[in-house]
Amino acid sequence: MVYPNNKTVNFLIALGCGGALLIAVLYFQEHLGLEPCYLCITQRVFVALVGVIFLIAALHNPQQKGQKIYAALGFAGAITGGFFSAKQIWLQNLPEEKVPTCGPPVDYLFDVFPASEVIAMLIRGDGNCAKVQWELFGLSMPGWVLFIFVVLAGIGLYQLLRKD
Repeated sequence: MVYPNNKTVNFLIALGCGGALLIAVLYFQEHLGLEPCYLCITQRVFVALVGVIFLIAALHNPQQKGQKIYAALGFAGAITGGFFSAKQIWLQNLPEEKVPTCGPPVDYLFDVFPASEVIAMLIRGDGNCAKVQWELFGLSMPGWVLFIFVVLAGIGLYQLLRKD
């Protein structure tokens, strides 16, 4: 069986990440009116990060050692993004009395607080992240994003371990 070359796989991952972000913004946020919570934004950042890493890898098209570095970075980004998806799933499954309080809207954070504090708040999440706004086949949005991160991590690991 012939597998696609590194450049093709890298480009397809970048396209997939871009497509996922477009769906998140254009369909879920703009069309359905779902406002992203702090952890949703954090997950979007990691989807974008993984996409950019693999886009650069596709454009650079390095030799094997360089390819391994890009694959390791993409794998690490996917694992980290998956952590934030899992954290949101955990928040969504907490008993109501254990859910943290809700914070201000994200736009307000960027207007009032310095970037370092905003980043800390986005990573921490809040009570808004515990709200299930959408489900498909019993999985909430962070469940599907976790699935995407697992696929991205698997492809990154494949790229890391492949011999050509």
